[in-house]
Amino acid sequence: MIDSAQSLTRQQIGRKKGLRYKTDWPMAILFLAPSLILFSLFLFYPLFKTLYYSFHLTNAQGEASVFVGLENYQYLFTDPAFYQSIKSTVLFTLYTVPASLIIALFLALLSNEKLRGIGIFRVIFSSTMGISVAASAVIWLFLFHPSVGVFNNVLGMLHLPALEWLTNQKLALFSVSIPTIWMNIGFSFLVILGGLQNIDTTLYESSSIDGASYFYKLRRVTLPMLSPTLFFVATVTLINAVQSFGQIDILTKGGPNDATNLIVYSIYKEAFVNYQFGTASAQAIVLFIFIFIATILQFKFTERKVHYQ
Repeated sequence: MIDSAQSLTRQQIGRKKGLRYKTDWPMAILFLAPSLILFSLFLFYPLFKTLYYSFHLTNAQGEASVFVGLENYQYLFTDPAFYQSIKSTVLFTLYTVPASLIIALFLALLSNEKLRGIGIFRVIFSSTMGISVAASAVIWLFLFHPSVGVFNNVLGMLHLPALEWLTNQKLALFSVSIPTIWMNIGFSFLVILGGLQNIDTTLYESSSIDGASYFYKLRRVTLPMLSPTLFFVATVTLINAVQSFGQIDILTKGGPNDATNLIVYSIYKEAFVNYQFGTASAQAIVLFIFIFIATILQFKFTERKVHYQ
């Protein structure tokens, strides 16, 4: 009797849950509808449209005309210019992401100290967030100018030869990386500073009582507690570096000799200069896979060292 009563009660509970789920399902769809519509319009539709174009040749109006299967991808992987764009993108990422993270961490550690007037420096360090990519690139274009630029004038004062910052094939990618690092510092600094201010101060007080030095607390307390923030900043900075476009277009336009022709700029030139939307779409799909794999690898190997509270 007891077993039959318990089974009957379980059936009733199951029926109630089923009715509740059936009742809640339309309401859930209603609340999710705005997000689903926006994602469909601005994310899923462009993604599937790009994938569709990558299997076709297109006309000057960008309409698919001939289905060619994987020929666009075969063309890419036999094109030396495409391999050069991949190499430049990887080097550009290696130049910008670690440097942005280290400099922003250093500035955040300085700004987290309780010093008089530190608020002014916080505003200065985060000010690059308020400047657009175009305006920043124009500023740095004048700084890199071969004759009236500040950098070459400083070299002249030191009796050193002037450098062709943006026209030298060996220097161009490094030169473009400098403005990118400068532009990334503002966002990274603010996020890291917020993470520092959320660390429990009792941890530092306990370490001080035990006689721990500043660098010991930095290594054993600050960095482990800050690791989720650093992981987030590193991931976002990596994705932004791979997708860099504005500073490339203004400073070098992908030159000299495709030294700064990052894959995003290569997609732009292929689509809107050469009007080859099929191969441009294929490059975009390759870029998507590259970012996807890089993000997964970052989660797989880096997140192990992240200490979540």
